Amino acid sequence: MTEMKSVTEATAVKAPVLPDAQTVLDVKHWTDSLFSFKVSRPASLRFRSGEFVMIGLLGDNGKPLLRAYSIASPSWDDELEFYSIKVQDGPLTSKLQHIKPGDQIILRPKPVGTLVHDALLPGKRLWFFATGTGFAPFASLLREPQTYEDYDEIIITHTCREVAELEYGRQLIEDIKQDEMLAELMGADFHKKIRYYPTTTREESPKMGRITTLLKDGTVFADLGIEGIAPESDRAMVCGSLAFNHDIKAILEEFGLREGANSEPKEFVVEKAFVG
Repeated sequence: MTEMKSVTEATAVKAPVLPDAQTVLDVKHWTDSLFSFKVSRPASLRFRSGEFVMIGLLGDNGKPLLRAYSIASPSWDDELEFYSIKVQDGPLTSKLQHIKPGDQIILRPKPVGTLVHDALLPGKRLWFFATGTGFAPFASLLREPQTYEDYDEIIITHTCREVAELEYGRQLIEDIKQDEMLAELMGADFHKKIRYYPTTTREESPKMGRITTLLKDGTVFADLGIEGIAPESDRAMVCGSLAFNHDIKAILEEFGLREGANSEPKEFVVEKAFVG
């Protein structure tokens, strides 16, 4: 007869622990295709607002499945926030969208990226051009005191298909305007530097159209009451799809701005690693 053995801590099969594991603290689903989540921050992690890290889960083969995600929280925050799409058949997001508080994710603590203040020459007005979840790095930079120290005006354009897809950014900007810590650091009127310019391309909203079209025909400048974009005063950061990045880059270059990098600061930068 086979000997029966009781299962003890010594004999039980332990669940595998994720490499570079961080704990999920909060999850919020904004639409059927968008969600944000917060995780614990590694004690050793140092990053500049606007950078990204590799995060993920174990794949079906037991190996880490990682993607580049911009950190949506500012460099001073004790927690790390991320903003993601949901792709039902996506290798990672099909699983990631189901995480809940207490779960673990993989987070490689090696931040990199070009959407940082160090990659831009000094200027007076800063443009953030985003589509979809490309808003994430700007969510970080909009909560970074240096943004308001370095610029007199910050214009954030966010283009999505539907109104609900703008809600994450809209709510964040409203919260920033009431942020007591930033007000104490930067002055009570710091929020007046923010100019928010959301547009939709599919669902009816107060401002319809692709931001590229609205830049080319001058609608943006007329709406904001400014003359245009000039290399002497304007700086820009771009984060969206590859096609969007390419189009905005071409427009900025037509205005005389040059693309910069960490090693060679110029008038605008583009995040090439974004995949959302």
